[in-house]
Amino acid sequence: MSNAISIFDTTLRDGTQGEGISLSADDKLKIAKKLDQLGVQYIEGGIPGSNGKDIEFFKRVKDLRLQAKIVAFGSTRRKDSIAEHDSNLNQMINAGVQAATLVGKSWDFHVHTALQTSLEENLAMIYDSIAYLKHKGLEVIFDAEHFFDGYKNNPDYAVAVLKKAEEAGADWLVMCDTNGGTMPHEIHSIVSTLTHQLGAANLGIHTHNDCELAVANTLSAVQAGARQVQGTMNGYGERCGNANLCSIIPNLQIKLGYDCIDEEQMQQLTNTARYISEVANVHMPVNQPYVGNAAFAHKGGIHVSAILRDSRTYEHIVPELVGNKQRVLVSELAGQSNIVSKANELGIEFDPDHPRTKEVIQKIKDLEHQGYQFEGADGSLELLIREANGEMKELFNFESFKILVEKSAGQPSVSEAFVKINVDGNSVYTAAEGNGPVNALDNALRKALIQYFPNIKEMHLSDYKVRVLDEKDAAAAKVRVLIESQNYQNSWNTVGVSGNVIEASWEALVDSMRYALIGKKKSDFAPDVQEHQGIINL
Repeated sequence: MSNAISIFDTTLRDGTQGEGISLSADDKLKIAKKLDQLGVQYIEGGIPGSNGKDIEFFKRVKDLRLQAKIVAFGSTRRKDSIAEHDSNLNQMINAGVQAATLVGKSWDFHVHTALQTSLEENLAMIYDSIAYLKHKGLEVIFDAEHFFDGYKNNPDYAVAVLKKAEEAGADWLVMCDTNGGTMPHEIHSIVSTLTHQLGAANLGIHTHNDCELAVANTLSAVQAGARQVQGTMNGYGERCGNANLCSIIPNLQIKLGYDCIDEEQMQQLTNTARYISEVANVHMPVNQPYVGNAAFAHKGGIHVSAILRDSRTYEHIVPELVGNKQRVLVSELAGQSNIVSKANELGIEFDPDHPRTKEVIQKIKDLEHQGYQFEGADGSLELLIREANGEMKELFNFESFKILVEKSAGQPSVSEAFVKINVDGNSVYTAAEGNGPVNALDNALRKALIQYFPNIKEMHLSDYKVRVLDEKDAAAAKVRVLIESQNYQNSWNTVGVSGNVIEASWEALVDSMRYALIGKKKSDFAPDVQEHQGIINL
């Protein structure tokens, strides 16, 4: 049996059914291009004719000249009709794609209840639809909806559905765990049986995550003989999501020895996952396996001391295999090994016995005692270490800020911020509005900096969290503000603490801007500011 696995991505179709996910045609084209670079074999783009965005996508995607096959999605013909007259099928054909996914019922309960037709007519609908698409020259992937529920209820009919699809010429027979309620041992047993009945060359698996078993169920199906895997990036999808390709691909290839994508493409997995989360404007869980920001993060001093000797002590793979990296978190629980490791990661030489190292550790402990938390604020931590090492030059000096908030009856509130900073001896005073005080401050500071550092426009704030540190102090309590910022290449977190939420937000905001700029070389900036003294020479 071949070890080659065909990766079928349905982020642009099934993934967009997830709550809070809405992609424009431009967004879908960007993601399709990124998925193609990752090396997936199929990209399901949507339902032709269902909405303007999908119509535009199928029209424009041809110009990208992707290696992956672009797939249109649709359902079998309507009951008691003719395939040639079915508008859904004809729209799939007219989309100009190479392949089509056709979904059909395989659970007799659904045939009677949802379609309200006979089992024989459902088989005819499947056969006629697939035969028509094959006659038009399309590769056909048949998704047997609710297959495992159907098999457990009426195995003879569920198998008959697959056989009818195969008889009509379907290239792939995909078994769907549509409700996401099947267990891994059931998946393995059923797929193994079908492998012997139908052969394994064209069997596929499509699972949902309602029991948090979509990845496990997919792996079970592959080990039982399935050779096409359907899923979404970051597990996006309806209800609890679809099978997460970011976990499935490395599990299959690195852990189980199957061939999914090239090794070089595997190293783009983390970047691809984070890029797609950015385009989709969906926050990516830090603890997501393989590609999450915390997937290879270490905090405890004993752990860090061990990984400095050999990373295999606390890491199941080399992070770079999937394009991720090892991170050392620094907190009040950490010893000097964490500081040294973090400094080494930044290319800074820190002698464990040097008084400066102990001073940084003590400063971090003092700040955490005040309420700072650096394991979730790598950006602020890096700035702190570089300052301690004498590497930092001030990009700008803060002079003052002022905020006005106006609320009129029946109208939304409007915030206006006035910021005054000094850049290389030049006083800069700006004002900007925002939908809240922090947004107004962000806009005003960005407006002041962009004339000196044009690349600041590349970054933006992607998340904002406030936590009250001392609830017993009520309204007078200190707060900790954590800001996440992103561009298309990176994300970072910064922290601020104060008894005033605006001041804490400003502190985290300033660190976010400083961090965005420390990695920039002089050549990255406009010619008229390349000699600006505030640019750090790293």
